[in-house]
Amino acid sequence: MSFPLLTATAALPAIGAIATAAVPAAQRVAAKWLALLVSLATLVLAAIVLVRFDPGGDRYQLTESHAWIKDFGVRYELGVDGIGVALVALTALLIPFVILAGWHDADPQETGSRRWRPTQGFFGLILAVEAMVIISFEATDVFLFYIFFEAMLIPMYFLIGGFGDRAHEHGNDAAATQRSYAAVKFLLYNLVGGLIMLAAVIGLYVVAGNFSLQEIVQARASGSLHMATNTERWLFLGFFFAFAVKAPLWPLHTWLPNAMGEATAPVAVLITAVVDKVGTFAMLRFCLQLFPEASKWATPVILVLALISIIYGALLAVGQRDIKRLVAYASISHFGFIILGIFAMTSQGQSGATLYMVNHGISTAALMLVAGFLISRRGSRLIADYGGVQKVAPVLAGTFLIGGLATLSLPGLAPFVSEFLVLVGVFERYPAVGIVATFGIVLAALYTLVLYQRTMTGPVKAEVAEMPDLRVRELLVVAPLIALLIFLGVYPKPVTDIVNPAVQQTMSDVHKTDPKPEVEAAK
Repeated sequence: MSFPLLTATAALPAIGAIATAAVPAAQRVAAKWLALLVSLATLVLAAIVLVRFDPGGDRYQLTESHAWIKDFGVRYELGVDGIGVALVALTALLIPFVILAGWHDADPQETGSRRWRPTQGFFGLILAVEAMVIISFEATDVFLFYIFFEAMLIPMYFLIGGFGDRAHEHGNDAAATQRSYAAVKFLLYNLVGGLIMLAAVIGLYVVAGNFSLQEIVQARASGSLHMATNTERWLFLGFFFAFAVKAPLWPLHTWLPNAMGEATAPVAVLITAVVDKVGTFAMLRFCLQLFPEASKWATPVILVLALISIIYGALLAVGQRDIKRLVAYASISHFGFIILGIFAMTSQGQSGATLYMVNHGISTAALMLVAGFLISRRGSRLIADYGGVQKVAPVLAGTFLIGGLATLSLPGLAPFVSEFLVLVGVFERYPAVGIVATFGIVLAALYTLVLYQRTMTGPVKAEVAEMPDLRVRELLVVAPLIALLIFLGVYPKPVTDIVNPAVQQTMSDVHKTDPKPEVEAAK
């Protein structure tokens, strides 16, 4: 037997989570270093997966398949295509930065009735989330995917509810109440979506007789498996609803601003840059492949919802007074672009959407983590409490600016390429939709530049006059992310070469081809 590389990539952080949580209470620093080393080792394994993946080879590679629950046709099946391998690499890349950025977020402190924070539990939960997200990107058995799609909610619930933003605590119980509300809202929204998906998963088994994605897709392609039109549509809606909650897509998005606002900055990054990507990834892997006709049937409504997400999220970001909630609403707008690209049903749109998932993860991580460093210094999330920061902390202000410019998709930074591809793909098939979506870019420039102006420029406020610049640990977090934003903005080919073959295969699954350009023949 060959070495089970995909299993190892997910199992290592799972084992590391248990080991980190088991570190003696007095050994907080040892727990931090253990978590960091495990995340770096996972990154090495993910890099090996990336290197061994052949974009020109089979659709699913490094596959593993073992009987699990034979009576119900459930198998332990793993495999990665170009889209999955890119997101596994993104997840493994971001977790070490999340751990470094949150190095002191769970240190014991006197905070009213909360006398200590379980440091070991904090870092153990982060590793647990990493393990569950990675195996979700690898699973090709629908039931196996569903288990981890739901299981990741538990560690995220405790990370949001148990480790809130210290800048918002102020030693009173109101902050704890807000954290609890945000955590419960996150859990309930996603559990409802998951329960509806469970009904659809059971329905899929009744129709197909197994849970293997590859077998079901092949059976449908060969004609040996036929789904009635109404059955396929109901099953599609069950899957899509759960993924739209996770994504998050308007109007199922309202849990995200609460969760990101009350969580620490590293946990906020974990939510929007890592966990939420499972929703958009699953739309590509499961909705389009399992239910191609229903996907085309639902496309007009989904495009409208995506457009609303783009404009609505951007408009609310413009009016925000809270830095973290502004980033949350900006992310809702960006996820609208991703879903727009997926359901444009063009190769440019879907390649752009996949690239957008990667680039949004990096750019949001850069912006949110720098914002977290800023908030920890001032002790406030309110934009009005800042001013003139660039004069006292120029490196912090400079990295904040680059993260913001990436968020508005400035040419030369990574998100520009993905947003451009999405819009090109949308214009090819739905020009009116593309025109409306373009207004989201204008609004992104507005909320980003206004945020920078109000926090970083102008007279130096007394409360920030002694603010220190970025420290070495913080630079180690931010500098690689900034470098990646610039590199992928100038040279996105390494990612597009990996994802494009998978996108072409997905287009084939839904029986779609790119529209031919309407060019008048030369006389």
